[in-house]
Amino acid sequence: MDRKAKTITVGQAIKLVKSGDVIVSGMMAAEGRLFLSHLHEIDPSIHDVTVTNCLPIVDAKFFTDAAYADRFLTDSWFYSGSLRKATANGAVTYIPNNLSQAGTRRLDAVKPNIYVGAATLPDKHGFVSLSLSNVYEKRMLMAADTVILEINPKFPRTFGDLEVHLRDVDYLIEADYDVPELPDGEITEKDEIIGKHIADLINDGDCLQLGIGGIPNAVANALIHKKDLGVHTEMLTTGFMKLFNAGAISNKKKKTHTGKMVCCFAFGTKALYDFLDNNAGIAILDGNYVNDPYIIAQNDNQVSINATIEVDVTGQCCSESIGTRHFSGTGGQVDTATGAQRSKGGRSFIALYSTALVKNPLTGEREEVSKIVTTLKPGAAVTLSRNDVDYLVTEYGAVRLRGLDIFQRVEKIISIAHPKFREKLYQEAIAAGIYHARHLK
Repeated sequence: MDRKAKTITVGQAIKLVKSGDVIVSGMMAAEGRLFLSHLHEIDPSIHDVTVTNCLPIVDAKFFTDAAYADRFLTDSWFYSGSLRKATANGAVTYIPNNLSQAGTRRLDAVKPNIYVGAATLPDKHGFVSLSLSNVYEKRMLMAADTVILEINPKFPRTFGDLEVHLRDVDYLIEADYDVPELPDGEITEKDEIIGKHIADLINDGDCLQLGIGGIPNAVANALIHKKDLGVHTEMLTTGFMKLFNAGAISNKKKKTHTGKMVCCFAFGTKALYDFLDNNAGIAILDGNYVNDPYIIAQNDNQVSINATIEVDVTGQCCSESIGTRHFSGTGGQVDTATGAQRSKGGRSFIALYSTALVKNPLTGEREEVSKIVTTLKPGAAVTLSRNDVDYLVTEYGAVRLRGLDIFQRVEKIISIAHPKFREKLYQEAIAAGIYHARHLK
């Protein structure tokens, strides 16, 4: 198939947008960055355009510049820092979701007019790979009226079920930008301590899911001497590559996709992308499948490791908002935590620092506050209910909450709070009727 017949310029691509259109972009590194960077240049008469995204990397003007707020609405499955700032324009909103069903449930409500995302160059048979994400991308691509792919020789060719034939693509934009990277961030002393607490509870042969950030990176570092680990994870990170290269990952003991790492998207360093390229040992599969708790549970000894923002003394985890201010998203936390606990021998870990430095609105000074609280902030979203929390971990230890009553939970959770807040938490819990003074030791 002659790809030249489908190739257009970015300027021609944005002229395809009509008033009232719903545009879906690929996630993170898989977004169509050329198209999105120029989207604000559409004809001024075009209005009511909705762009649906997930953790966008490009700070595109259509949502960052308040001048375009009356023409574009951005609804997102997971906020980035730029989206958080843009909420002040009144043109950004959140789609509540568990990532396993982000695409399927969205399609129940809204049909996309345009899908735009990144892809590899086509092979000799006319197939491109969507490369770095299949959380919802292929589903949205197949459902959209118009499909635009930015084909780029720098993107790794990956395998799974994210291959698309050119016959299913309407337009191609030739691109040559570098693949967005997530550098190996600094791992703090707290990260290392929390990472070791978790790593001490992981055994040879366990199957892993790791999230993003310093704590998961520290966990990966602490697992370097383990053996026969498996991978069934939402996000494939540079940490997994390092564990594989060190011989800690073999995937031999997995019950599903034995011998392969399974994920639904990847994001990391250039070294990770080189590792992914033409690697038959990695399967990037549909997010509705990968993150399905019942699929996750089919692997014995599945371990899920995620982070939260704030947790109350009964175990309710708020991982996506600060009070009513939306901060990030549910992502796959509920999917992976509940899936791991359904697994034979499975465990789920929710990690957080015990404290945070927060600006006092009256003094403007930063003050240390406890991230373990008696009650969540008013309006806080409960991401993972207390019914679904297994292990909770801070730099002061790891406690298991599975099966415990409220009094026992209060005691366990306060035991891993910062010592200077523990007495206050007990007194507040007693005053709130959550705990009783007779049980104080």
